[in-house]
Amino acid sequence: MTIIRREQYEKEERSRLQERAAFSAATRGRVSPLEPDPYRTEYQRDRDRIIHCKAFRRLSHKTQVFLAPEGDHYRSRLTHTLEVAQIARSIARALRLNEDLTEAIALGHDLGHTPFGHIGEDALTACLDSIRSEYPEAPERYEHNLQSLRVVEMLEYEGKGLNLTWEVRDGIANHSGSLQAATLEGRIVAVSDRIAYINHDIDDAIRGGVLTEDVLPPGPAEVLGHHHGARITTMVTDLIETSHDSSDIRMSPRVWDAMMELRSWLFEHVYLSGKAKAEEPRAFGVVDRLFHHYLEHPDTMPEEYSSASSAELPQAVTDYVSGMTDRFALRQFESIVMPRKWLF
Repeated sequence: MTIIRREQYEKEERSRLQERAAFSAATRGRVSPLEPDPYRTEYQRDRDRIIHCKAFRRLSHKTQVFLAPEGDHYRSRLTHTLEVAQIARSIARALRLNEDLTEAIALGHDLGHTPFGHIGEDALTACLDSIRSEYPEAPERYEHNLQSLRVVEMLEYEGKGLNLTWEVRDGIANHSGSLQAATLEGRIVAVSDRIAYINHDIDDAIRGGVLTEDVLPPGPAEVLGHHHGARITTMVTDLIETSHDSSDIRMSPRVWDAMMELRSWLFEHVYLSGKAKAEEPRAFGVVDRLFHHYLEHPDTMPEEYSSASSAELPQAVTDYVSGMTDRFALRQFESIVMPRKWLF
């Protein structure tokens, strides 16, 4: 039986990947240097560290779009993450970029997401705003990409962090909005994130009775396709073929514009629809109540959070509440508004 060692993987990368790929042997390294693994490259090692961390496991009980959906087939933050990783790896493979780095970034990109989807992020930002006069050092706002970075750098492994490579941390921090990762692999993840959520959110919305396939805007449908698989194939194929002749990761203007038009349509008809938003006031209220309760009663948090100084307390409370799953947040909320002693 043949054993493949790390050095062989690194040599194979040099022969197979294109010159602009992020080679694992050329990583900028870790904050705390580690002895090389005998069988895994640095990016393979990062991927494994992310999969085994607590924040990754919690993603299975964090909302994607629909809060408390009835049914087993709606996406969670974990299934979204896995779909992003699959799409991103397919693109990286075709472009001869580093699949292992791409996968590691994709698996870690949403570790900082709050319970209850984006409404939890909005609630924490509002909470931080409300205490600004008393705690001027509190974070300006809650941003899940920066919290994801904080998770891997400071919160996991009992406060030691996962000690990931610079390239993975850069990709996690710069995957959203107008931010741009330093590596092509990180930029693939940013676009794959959009490809994944646009398509699976349509799928979930159809399953939830919010819309039907025939009501999707005709323009984007004609360009991208008329069903889930066709849309993903169009976007991925176009991204690969357009990026192949470019120095960056990009789609053709025609497909990009269709994707963004469909995204805007989803905001109006799905993300801001009555059914998707029906539970939002309650979710917002749960996060708000938890935040202010722990700020006033820090001793009720686990020791790693309750030991924060007064100036650091808003960040500690933010870390604790944002890390909760939907169901744990609801249980904690119920224990606050209805203590067990009242039940007997």
